[in-house]
Amino acid sequence: MKPRQILVTSALPYANGAIHLGHLVEYIQTDIWVRFQKLSRHECYYVCADDTHGTPIMLRAEKEGITPEALIARVHAEHSRDFAGFHVAFDNYHSTHTPETRHYAEDIYARLKAAGLIEVRTIEQYYDPVKEMFLPDRFIKGECPKCAARDQYGDACEACGAAYAPTELINPYSAVSGATPVLRESEHYFFRLSDPRCQDFLRDYTQRVGPRGAVLQAEAANKMQEWLGAPGENKLTDWDISRDAPYFGFEIPGEDGKGSGKFFYVWLDAPIGYMGSFKNLCDQRGLDFDAYWGKDSAAELYHFIGKDILYFHALFWPAELAHAGYRTPTKIFAHGFLTVDGQKMSKSRGTFITAESYLTQGLNPEWLRYYYAAKLNGSIEDIDLNLDDFVARVNSDLIGKYINIASRCAGFITKRFDGVLAGSDASAALMLSEPEQDRIAGAYEDRDFSRALREIMAYADRGNKYVNDQKPWELAKIPEREAELQIACSVAISLFKSLTALLAPVLPKLAEQVEGFLGIGKLTWADTRSPLPAGHRIKEYKHLMARVETKQIEALVEANRESLEPTAADHPAQSPQRHAQHQQATEDRAQHPPAESFISIDDFSKVDLRIARIVAAAQVDGADKLLTLTLALGTGPDPETRTVFAGIKSSYDPAGLVGRLTVMVANLAPRKMKFGLSEGMVLAASDPEGAGIFLLAPDGGATPGMKVK
Repeated sequence: MKPRQILVTSALPYANGAIHLGHLVEYIQTDIWVRFQKLSRHECYYVCADDTHGTPIMLRAEKEGITPEALIARVHAEHSRDFAGFHVAFDNYHSTHTPETRHYAEDIYARLKAAGLIEVRTIEQYYDPVKEMFLPDRFIKGECPKCAARDQYGDACEACGAAYAPTELINPYSAVSGATPVLRESEHYFFRLSDPRCQDFLRDYTQRVGPRGAVLQAEAANKMQEWLGAPGENKLTDWDISRDAPYFGFEIPGEDGKGSGKFFYVWLDAPIGYMGSFKNLCDQRGLDFDAYWGKDSAAELYHFIGKDILYFHALFWPAELAHAGYRTPTKIFAHGFLTVDGQKMSKSRGTFITAESYLTQGLNPEWLRYYYAAKLNGSIEDIDLNLDDFVARVNSDLIGKYINIASRCAGFITKRFDGVLAGSDASAALMLSEPEQDRIAGAYEDRDFSRALREIMAYADRGNKYVNDQKPWELAKIPEREAELQIACSVAISLFKSLTALLAPVLPKLAEQVEGFLGIGKLTWADTRSPLPAGHRIKEYKHLMARVETKQIEALVEANRESLEPTAADHPAQSPQRHAQHQQATEDRAQHPPAESFISIDDFSKVDLRIARIVAAAQVDGADKLLTLTLALGTGPDPETRTVFAGIKSSYDPAGLVGRLTVMVANLAPRKMKFGLSEGMVLAASDPEGAGIFLLAPDGGATPGMKVK
């Protein structure tokens, strides 16, 4: 097969904080996919950079008494250290505060301006008279206009979830100085996303299906349609791409080569950082930039991102690129968020864990790489780091199944046969079949790493069964069966090599150790099906991986546990009076919780929640929002099934639902609808405004019919 040309990016981490385990979901996912492509001998480059511009960077540097340049240099070193610690192998890890990114930001801006897609308008926004700066929405606080909760941000309320304009806040104040902001006019630059050219392009692009499949996952494509609206609706608004001084970023070019006094908004030059980082790599290695970014590029371009930044990557970014004369992404892969033990990461519970802390505590980074891979399935669903399951799965799969094969057989080869392997027809018979290899490769390609690992562990089970059947520890006691002992252990070592090649994208450092132990060169995908030849000599086996101990996880959690009691230091921009008000409001809520927000355990026990498998899904003729689902509430050849009508059409393609597990209310009274009888309800989450629908899914190991309690 002709090698593919592939360029891959991950979202740029902001240079204003540490890398934590939630961030690592994306970078580990991307790294595994890239390593698989390289293992398959494709020409694949993985670039990223720190996102370095914006008001928060400027203010943090000022608070620390250093320049923004010094701050972003320090954070770049910290991020690089953390990524390297988890074996995330970028071909280039750069920064957006570079000549390359500035060049492409100015170039794209100039092309959009020439196309009539940049417009200058006067807007009114809040200004801090003490700090003498215009305030971004997140730096304006006040009382929510909907529920009157204090100390809410200028764009959304964390108490009731309402969205609003900062001018709607009651008693607004600057989060920078504490001063009352005033409204002032300012000229801003807008990218005309509402232009019919952009609208028409995006309607096509977000639904496009290319040679390698759809540009967006079904859930993401549905969300884009929701944001775009029906043809002719023109729901997109123009995008403010400028900010006023003082601001840390690139100044927008003015007329006659002079500065405009305005700066590119950070979200304008952040994705352009992908181009800047790759250009920097091209200069280092003599690569052709236009072969990957030119309008007629035949290369593949993939962005891995969190679902929270889909709007920027699936609307703004491709519209910019297309109308500035560059190519657009082949695919945009969105993923969900990370929860820990079923809840948001929390400093008070010790589950807001930084990458540095995990490594400092001495935990093996490949434990986490494997666990994340076992949870990722290529969808936008959130994944959960269940700490008990983490210990159990790593120990069961990696130690009990995979490492176990080598640890039980290698010693016999080196001690009895000077490390020399014997040949056997059994090696070929036990090797991975071509259909198995293709299925695992397909799962890696689709980012369905959980499916790939299930197949790989099934293969490991086969290897362990062979070892158990051959019983080398018993053969070793019978001198006349030495030849059988050598063959049995040689077959097992070949199978172990095959398993290592299959797991190499997930466990790269362990794969390097195994290459050394086996005395072989760099593994490739072809090694997943090729046994080691007779006469090959392996080296002495040394312990490859330790078990996870529960006490290590407990120590990690304890090391990250912090008190969330607010102090004046936590809110340097707030006055003592505002801090006291915040404290009083917190105490009031704790002492007087709303009575209607609680139910008794008896109330909860009345609801029969069950795990169900979706065995069929289809559109409902004449219904705008409904899909009809057939749910199995058991296993076996003839499980009990229920028909449910679910209002999830806007977020899910029926074909993608079949086979998935979800949670249903099994004792809900059947409801007669004009489309038929609905015999229950599936559970899904959405934001407070009802936008975004996300089906609930159980953790691995749950089976249809299990009761949720």
